[in-house]
Amino acid sequence: MEMKKIVFIPGKNPKPHPLEHQRQLWRCLLEGVRRVDKSTARLLAKDEDCFQLIAWNHLYYEQYKSLEADLPAIDALLARPGPSQEDREEASHWHLKTARLLYTIADHFPFLIDLLPDPSVKASIKETDRYFHNKDEIADRVRELLKQPLRKMFANGDQVLLIGHSMGSVIAWDSLWELWNGEENRGRVDLFLSLGSPLGMEFVRHRLLGAGADEAHRYTGNIHRWLNISSVGDLTALDRGVADDFNGMLKAGLTQSIHDEFEDVYNYFRNQDGLNVHRSYGYLVNPHVGQAISNWWRQSE
Repeated sequence: MEMKKIVFIPGKNPKPHPLEHQRQLWRCLLEGVRRVDKSTARLLAKDEDCFQLIAWNHLYYEQYKSLEADLPAIDALLARPGPSQEDREEASHWHLKTARLLYTIADHFPFLIDLLPDPSVKASIKETDRYFHNKDEIADRVRELLKQPLRKMFANGDQVLLIGHSMGSVIAWDSLWELWNGEENRGRVDLFLSLGSPLGMEFVRHRLLGAGADEAHRYTGNIHRWLNISSVGDLTALDRGVADDFNGMLKAGLTQSIHDEFEDVYNYFRNQDGLNVHRSYGYLVNPHVGQAISNWWRQSE
């Protein structure tokens, strides 16, 4: 019997224990949907088993992160109805616009990456570089964590929403490419929802599986629809749009649509370190993301 499945693959850095992490992600996802569609949120709440976390981070980093520091921030995020004026101004501050210009230049000239001023963005780029080098076959093993459940879902004819946050969207893309081109698996995800994704970056795009392949094998054909959402000020999503970069998929008839949403998208997650416009919890409560999930759930009924 086919089922609806929501698969979430997180971004870089150590994460809490999978059960704790999944619980908090699910809380945020439900709240994001509730803010735009209460009836769908009630249906989702009754079907928690539809949500699956691909917990690759412990394999990659060999450690867990305590949830204790983030839990008050998650509770505060869920209690607030939206971004404050301070959040909006900080996310749009001129220093972020200047930084975006610097990072765009470095994206086209990778030898400048070590000169970038923001250590978190510099670390993010280098983490993806470690993944792309596949040392000790770590990238292969990480992708297999996602491919295993996808194979079963495709075989079962399940309706799949695949959510990839940050580096998780890169892992998702490569996994789908391998299934389509390497295994000739013709299953499809209904919706690929990439959040705060670096897939538009030159540095990343030129290192994806298939990047050097001929036109017939450069892309994957197992994404029915792709929606890419990035928040204001999110420097990890350096190139906030992917539709232009992956237009070849549309021309080849491999996907029905690729859309970008970034206007008026605010991530207002705040913890002891201040505003973090990239965190997955903040993305999941955003109404743009909630609407996308609600639409998918209702369209797949």
